[in-house]
Formats: sequence, structure tokens, C-alpha cells
Amino acid sequence: MTAQLPARSILVHDSLRAAGITGDIVVLPDAASTAVLAAAALGVEVGAIANSLVFWSDDEPLLVMTSGAHRVDTAALAERLGRTSIRRATPEQVREATGQAIGGVAPTGHPTALTTVIDEDLAGYPEIWAAGGTPHTVFPLTYDELVALTGGTVTKVD
Repeated sequence: MTAQLPARSILVHDSLRAAGITGDIVVLPDAASTAVLAAAALGVEVGAIANSLVFWSDDEPLLVMTSGAHRVDTAALAERLGRTSIRRATPEQVREATGQAIGGVAPTGHPTALTTVIDEDLAGYPEIWAAGGTPHTVFPLTYDELVALTGGTVTKVD
């Protein structure tokens, strides 16, 4: 199965298996670089898409896994986390931090572990979908698996 996956998605697959997550990475015929596109391609609610958004905060990358139904309130999130500020990472910062391109950032498979925040509202879905390392790849997992996989801090993000 992994022979058909892009190299970045193979890294994600291997990281998922190492964490005991058995969901398979699905290759979509069209890019699903937004939550709306991914939800439409998968036939699921947009809120069940776990967007991987990379921000820059206090001189380090911050990965925010948010429900596709939400926008991140960076000022409120910075206050909740006790950070000076949170701002969108540049495409170059995203690639450097994750090894992946915007629109396909997975919650795992990065060169080094990232500080991660997880939207508490993702817990309301029995199955969620996340990017698999490219804009054409996605995989299913549960909320609990996402929290365990990333070691993320669960909080409100909007």
C-alpha cells in the first residue's frame, strides 16, 4: 500500500503505525488543501476535518489542529497559552518545521516534534480526518488517537 504513496506520506504512515494508529492514508484524485475541499471529497462534515495550521509563536513553530468548522483566534489562543503572540507561519517556515507544504501538513511525520494545540471541539466527532503529508493525501483517526499521537494540549481555539 505504501508503494503508491508520496515520500512525505510514507513518513506519515510510518509515524502512524509506530503510534499504533491503523487508519490508512487515502490518496485523493484532486487536491484537498482546504477543510471544505477535503470534507466534500470524503463526504463528511467540514467540522470533522482536523486542519493542521502552523503558526509562529515565541520564536518557535506551533501546530494548531483545529476543526475545519473553526478559525483560530490567535490573540485569545496566545492568552490561553501564556504566549507573547501567535502569527501565521510563512510557507518557508511551514516547510522547514514540518517538511510538508501548506495544504497537506499532517499532525505527524515532521523532522522534530512540534508543540501542538488541539481544538477541543474535534472531540465531538467519532472519526476525524487529517492531511497525510501532501494536499492529495488524508487519513482517518479518532480524537483520542490525535491527542496521543501529537501529545497536544487540548483547548478552545476559536
